[in-house]
Amino acid sequence: MTISMTKLLPVLLGGGLILAAAAEPKLNSDDLGFVNGAAKGGTTEIALGRLAAEKSSNPRVQAFANRMVRDHSEIDRKLATLAASKGVELPDGKGLMNDATYLELKVLSGKEFDKAYVKAMVADHKDDVSSFEKQSTAAQDPDVKRFAAKTLPTLQEHLTMIQKIQSDIDMQ
Repeated sequence: MTISMTKLLPVLLGGGLILAAAAEPKLNSDDLGFVNGAAKGGTTEIALGRLAAEKSSNPRVQAFANRMVRDHSEIDRKLATLAASKGVELPDGKGLMNDATYLELKVLSGKEFDKAYVKAMVADHKDDVSSFEKQSTAAQDPDVKRFAAKTLPTLQEHLTMIQKIQSDIDMQ
């Protein structure tokens, strides 16, 4: 096996320098972008779900938030397993845009919080469903394609649930 010098990482071990080959992800750039985006999105869903479970004044929003924490924790575990099998190190955190949403919601409370959280969840799940639909047919890696296809029905269910909650809140 030939390893180029650009793929060698210095590793300091016991005072000595050892060169180790850097693992190169086994995914093309589109599949890798999807996996990284799904990781950030899942982290965001969990963080916002915890926030909503704590701050919401609406029992249906709280129940939805708890569902987001439960479902996205499970999805994230499956994604982490997939990523590890492909040599992909998932990003830490939510990403800048998701951090901004979190900070915006954190300062709200009551009905104002509920409306903003629900609006954010509708927009986010529309994006998620679109992304997962695309990857369920277009992913080059069969495991990424399978992950997207298996996760899609859950995300579609989340979208339907949050749109119903939004409709009911808007009627109040």
